[in-house]
Amino acid sequence: MPKLKTRKCAAKRLKMTGTGKFRHNKAGARHLMTGKGAKRKRRLGQDGAISSAEKSRIKVALPYGL
Repeated sequence: MPKLKTRKCAAKRLKMTGTGKFRHNKAGARHLMTGKGAKRKRRLGQDGAISSAEKSRIKVALPYGL
């Protein structure tokens, strides 16, 4: 059985926690920040959680984890 390839786009965008969950960076925090409120900017700086519905797609994209 050949080795499975890792989807590099997923590997660069996701990181795995110690318990095996996946986190991602939130969109909208790159530029045009002056018009956004302080609370919104703080929330954009935190990692977002991956929903359970996406887990099967991530397992295919990252067969060996991160």
